[in-house]
Amino acid sequence: MSEPSLEQIQDFKGKYPKQLWYLFFSEMWERFCFYGMRGMLTFFMVNQLMMKDDVANLQYGATQAFVYAFTFIGGLFADKILGFRKSLFWGGILMIAGSCILAVNPHNFFFLGISFTIIGTGFFKPNISTMVGRLYKKGDYRTDAGFSLFYSGINIGALLGGYACIAIGKSYSWNLAFGLAAIVMTISLVTFLFTQKSLGPIGLSPFEKDENKKNKKWYEYAVYIGALLVIPIVMKMVSKTEYTDWFMYIIGPCTLIYIFYEMVKFSSEERKKLWAALVFIIFSILFWAFFEQSGGSLSLFAAENLSHKLLGVEVDPNGVNNASNSLFVILFAPLLGIIWIGLNKKNSEPNTVMKFGFGFLFLALAFYVFYATKFFANEKGITSLDVFTLAYFVITLGELCLSPIGLSIMTKLSPQPLQGVMMGMWFLASAYGQYVAGILGAGMSTTTTNASLTEKLISYTDGYKQLAIYALIAGIVMLIISPFVRKLMQEVK
Repeated sequence: MSEPSLEQIQDFKGKYPKQLWYLFFSEMWERFCFYGMRGMLTFFMVNQLMMKDDVANLQYGATQAFVYAFTFIGGLFADKILGFRKSLFWGGILMIAGSCILAVNPHNFFFLGISFTIIGTGFFKPNISTMVGRLYKKGDYRTDAGFSLFYSGINIGALLGGYACIAIGKSYSWNLAFGLAAIVMTISLVTFLFTQKSLGPIGLSPFEKDENKKNKKWYEYAVYIGALLVIPIVMKMVSKTEYTDWFMYIIGPCTLIYIFYEMVKFSSEERKKLWAALVFIIFSILFWAFFEQSGGSLSLFAAENLSHKLLGVEVDPNGVNNASNSLFVILFAPLLGIIWIGLNKKNSEPNTVMKFGFGFLFLALAFYVFYATKFFANEKGITSLDVFTLAYFVITLGELCLSPIGLSIMTKLSPQPLQGVMMGMWFLASAYGQYVAGILGAGMSTTTTNASLTEKLISYTDGYKQLAIYALIAGIVMLIISPFVRKLMQEVK
């Protein structure tokens, strides 16, 4: 069967192109692996590697920061050398290798396995999202619906992996839990391998049209070898968080300099759109710094300060912490989509900038609810899982205002030659968010040895109150500057 042309792919009938479903399932299983691993990290470091709470929070922030920082690098190499497909395949192989290493001996090879996963995610994650954008013609009104469906696939994977891996690890075996991540990642890669021909020219290497492409094979080999050589360096930097500090101090300014260098090559209108994209990226750093307490401080809070009853049913509070956000996304994303469509028909749908602002306001409310859990605690410092889960419902509403639109807006505001880099930049913003999240989580945890559960409860909930105030301020600022950012975006909505 011949491969379809780009025109044939983009001229699809109905709401979604069939290729979107293939990418949906590849991403769903990859996210199962990723969120399954993410949900285990902090708990595993405190309870199996015997790290203190504040150290584990910093290690978690460093690990997640590197994961997302390498999505920028992965996007760059995909744009310039590998193309999205080879980049995704190489990333998948590294993620499987990392999960297998952890499955064999998670206690002795923890940072080695994590380092493989970090590099692998960097090559996988940004490029599959970019290929979704390429399935649509510029200005196709169905693009947001496509990204919303893709986003639901992300959350189905996160829901299943987030609950299953930590529950298996705590109840049965950590080897089995990490092994499960390897199995589902293999399913993801096989799904992509068997369906990639349907993507036609989408995701091929930029060298494919080059007459000297055979001579440029060495570029690809250099990327593969370089990725392997950098693993010991990443392992060292993740295990020593002071190295992470230096990495984050350097990569951010370097990335901005590179973006500014690239911006010179584009027209004035295109540069204005890139400036608008940078505004979204800067605010997303703040959003993810607060939101990503879920894998750090909230994970430890769930393990030590929450009851095991949700609406009267016995559950694992860490599983609820890892999975409830994804469940609420799956349940309420379609409803929010209907609300936006209804408001659009009445010409009263808020623009993208205002939706970002609403995202922060919901985030602020959610952290007030996390703070309020202290008023439901018993004398032993154990509080209500019901109230905790309610906070996740609110935080999900904030995420739905921001995250699906963020992926879409990056492809809309970026010129095509820069789309991979800007998508990587979007994830790099998440890296800074994760990095700051680790610092915030460490600051909220009590460093007192043998602190009581009540002392830990007070320490964490007081920190959540501070985050609520900061999120509220950010949301108000975003709403105030929305007219200015809208002008930069021009025809993009």
